[in-house]
Amino acid sequence: MANRPGMSGEGPGPITPDGSAVELYAALPPGPEADIIHAAVPPGASILELGAGTGRVTRELIARGHPVVAVDESPEMLAHVKEHVSGAETVCGTIEDLDLGRRFDAVLLASRLINVADARLAHRMLLSCRRHLAPEGSAIIERHAPGWFDQVRATAGEGSGITMVLREVDRPGPDLVAVDAEYRLDGRTWKQSFLVRRVDDEGLINSLQAAGLAFDSFLTPSRTWIKAVPDGGASFAQP
Repeated sequence: MANRPGMSGEGPGPITPDGSAVELYAALPPGPEADIIHAAVPPGASILELGAGTGRVTRELIARGHPVVAVDESPEMLAHVKEHVSGAETVCGTIEDLDLGRRFDAVLLASRLINVADARLAHRMLLSCRRHLAPEGSAIIERHAPGWFDQVRATAGEGSGITMVLREVDRPGPDLVAVDAEYRLDGRTWKQSFLVRRVDDEGLINSLQAAGLAFDSFLTPSRTWIKAVPDGGASFAQP
């Protein structure tokens, strides 16, 4: 698979088109994501998880009683889901081209995928959310905090046994940040370069509206997790 524009990675094991290291993602422990999502949707809600990776969040959502369809463009990522996450349905494909002909109570677009540098690609991802959403459903979306784009600098930190070093941080254009990162775990090292785009509150609302969605609420004090609902009266633009 070809790399995504502005994204690349290298290191041990398979690397996905956006530069993510499969072995590194498989080692990540559960985080707060599943609790945020579970609190925002009805009990037992069906969830379409776009960009499921190795199933770290998938497993936690199923444990909370949600049937989950896990989507990822990396067969190596999904191999971990199939092997380690009981009860998950998996689909290999790109988010923007996905058309399952099914509707879900909730569609999840996490991992700050909405911040992809290509605004047209972000729009196509939101359209995928919309076409898979039940009439009374909700899209749960994660973004970078808008202020992060001004604050991020070259730095190093550690958590869960993983050392992360942001070696270079550049700002190649308005509202864009380019990062060269390095991750170390158990004697292994991965490098990843990525380019992301700021999505502020106004841009968020406009992007949702263009995809036939309406802003509902922020789910966290950081305003990084968002709930959107179908905009029944909207006329939204297909790419």
